[in-house]
Amino acid sequence: MNQPRRFALVAGETSGDLLAGLLLKGTRQRWPDLQAAGIGGPRMIEQGFDAWWPSEKLAVRGYVEVLRHYREIVGIREQAKQRLLGADRPDVFIGVDAPDFNLDLEAALKASGIRTVHFVCPSIWAWRPERIEKIRRSADHVLCIFPFEPELLARHGIASTYVGHPLADVIPLVPDRASARTSLGLADGDAVIAILPGSRASEVQYLAHVFFAAAAEMLRQRPALRLVVPAVPALREKIEVAARGAGLGAQLTVVPGQSHTVLAACDVTLIASGTATLEAALFKRPMVIAYNMNWLSWQIMRRKQLQPWVGLPNILCNDFVVPEYLQDAATPQALAQAVLDWLDAPEKIGDLQQRFTALHHSLRQNTSQRATDAIEKILAA
Repeated sequence: MNQPRRFALVAGETSGDLLAGLLLKGTRQRWPDLQAAGIGGPRMIEQGFDAWWPSEKLAVRGYVEVLRHYREIVGIREQAKQRLLGADRPDVFIGVDAPDFNLDLEAALKASGIRTVHFVCPSIWAWRPERIEKIRRSADHVLCIFPFEPELLARHGIASTYVGHPLADVIPLVPDRASARTSLGLADGDAVIAILPGSRASEVQYLAHVFFAAAAEMLRQRPALRLVVPAVPALREKIEVAARGAGLGAQLTVVPGQSHTVLAACDVTLIASGTATLEAALFKRPMVIAYNMNWLSWQIMRRKQLQPWVGLPNILCNDFVVPEYLQDAATPQALAQAVLDWLDAPEKIGDLQQRFTALHHSLRQNTSQRATDAIEKILAA
């Protein structure tokens, strides 16, 4: 009898867990008896994934922040490598984003003859282009979520497939705003601001107090606003403490998870730079993107930046279609005014929604099937 397929995956944070969960759903349709294990989160576990470590163990961003957790992260990677080279040797290893963790692991596995796939091309087109050589050494194949990436990789002899973005398949082209508002107890006529201060503890540490101070300023100017925060369950207490510290009360609602429902329901979102900004774009929502991190990490990162944009919607549209406020520029007053400006610009919002709809169509490619087809070809090679 044929042995079931054995996949190993590592997804390093909430967004990676979401992408990997969608990928596993597609691969399990192709291989119903698939065995999958490694590092992951609840979305992956829902698909029968055996999580040796939780994905939040790797959810650290910034040079200084990584140094604080370096010993633990390296220890996890070494233990995972030994398992995958030993009794838990997989047919294929799929590193889902988290390039700083996954590429080194992939290189060791590839050298031992294990097929390696990297899902989500590292953003070499935005910063740290030197990683292209590491990708070549580490990955047999790259699954690209943006259409311009395969050509870039091909120039360096790296095999890849454009699979589209799985979120574009999941999020409807026309979001059901009315149902989302009903489920959150919001009225159709409410002016609703979604506040998303990040899915990592380090992001909440640096952004939550600024975002909630901005929210307090918005309420000072427009007391009828409704504020909704979809909180990662593990970070809900920190978020609620930060909200109380800003003096926010009944007009702010913190809900566990439900970020898609909140984005569908809102008029504008104040949002941390990251995958969530792409989700907001797919929900056709105007946004204000902000980010703040350790000062030294910021100084290092800004010197490696290749493009004038940080937010994914701006990068993909090749334009500042939504405002970005980074580091010292992300003051409560600036963020509050930028959010309120959207509420007063219906024509501008209409133009933005047209651009986001075109973006949505370009990314909607039935990602699970395309990725599964690519993996099947790799296994057959």
